[in-house]
Amino acid sequence: MGHFIGFKCSLCGHEYQPSEVQYTCPHDNGNLDVVLDFQHILDTLGTQGERLGDEPSLWRYLPLLPVGDPGGLGTPLRAAGWTPVFSPPRLAHEQGLHRLWVKDESRNPTASFKDRASAVVVARAREIGAEVVVTASTGNAGAALAGMAAAVEHKAVIFAPRSAPPAKIAQLLVFGAQVLLVDGSYDDAFDLTIQAAQEFGWYCRNTGYNPFTLEGKKTAALEIWDWHRRLELEFDLSELKIFVSVGDGNIISGIHKGFKDLLALGWIEAMPRLFGVQAEGSAAIANAFLANTEKITPVSAHTLADSISVDLPRDGVRAVRAASQTGGSYLLVSDAEILAAIAALGKAGLFAEPAGATSYAGLVKAVQAGWIGPDDPVLVLNTGSGLKDVKAAMHAVKEAPIIEPNLEAVRKILG
Repeated sequence: MGHFIGFKCSLCGHEYQPSEVQYTCPHDNGNLDVVLDFQHILDTLGTQGERLGDEPSLWRYLPLLPVGDPGGLGTPLRAAGWTPVFSPPRLAHEQGLHRLWVKDESRNPTASFKDRASAVVVARAREIGAEVVVTASTGNAGAALAGMAAAVEHKAVIFAPRSAPPAKIAQLLVFGAQVLLVDGSYDDAFDLTIQAAQEFGWYCRNTGYNPFTLEGKKTAALEIWDWHRRLELEFDLSELKIFVSVGDGNIISGIHKGFKDLLALGWIEAMPRLFGVQAEGSAAIANAFLANTEKITPVSAHTLADSISVDLPRDGVRAVRAASQTGGSYLLVSDAEILAAIAALGKAGLFAEPAGATSYAGLVKAVQAGWIGPDDPVLVLNTGSGLKDVKAAMHAVKEAPIIEPNLEAVRKILG
């Protein structure tokens, strides 16, 4: 791990040695960025990454991560990442686009993008000898932590709001985590988690608080770069427009960090444009971006997309910068538009939970506004499986009719 050389505060710029801090900047509570020795990485992997491994998971990028090899061969921990990229013709036709792709994060071991961060955090916990990892979650981050921890027999404690979808709570329990349902919001669970970690000496995975979550999530950007160069696509990576659903901001910030690392290594010449999409009822980051400020003002979040329902985003400033520094933007979509996106993705063979479909709803809106043209290359992230929230999925479609068991009843339905 000679390439992991420290942390840098994203607000004040203060730098720290790896052993000096653990979570956020002591001076201003700013999010910490992991600092890597890029020359060491180039010496290890070659000037264009030609010596990267071939493991079909995020661990192929281990030399670019601030952790050592976590072991766990043959377990779900080693299966996180390396998700497929699809080119659905139906969606491209509906939006009038010639080059549209969907990266399907529902194919991760616990069926969401959050496996990336949890895998790296569990690796870090094992490295520093932390016996228990704890997190706050509306479901996906907790399920990811519970699953990754279970894979290597590590203890996990999850604080979730009691309103979290039952399917997500079921995952937590089946994976064997200690689950505590908080009679309050995600933000209440978040604050309680930090207090519990300090009181009991647990290692806290909280998104936008633990800097290693960002490092796990940046691997999606590394995979997009790898996908682009492997397929030798006939456009520069900088032309790509990437649509990402945004709640607390850590996913879009992580993707931005991945592309910044690639730029620092000289493996790309410019970054793709990142478009964050928020639900109208949980729009603190979009509000800041559209007001041309980095000041994040809390909201009273209310949206059916529970995974991105956040009052006070914990990675808001970096999420604003992810769009502003790449020439992207933010869009707001309604719950009705999110439900329509679930249905549209489903007809293309992709089953997304509300938060996962939010990014596609944003693309639809961007096309309607003329932000995206027919020849623009576009990639949409589906961050989680529709099986995470079947109740919401049922609201996106018509109910199936109940018929008598005879052909006349069938003929009547068929009209």
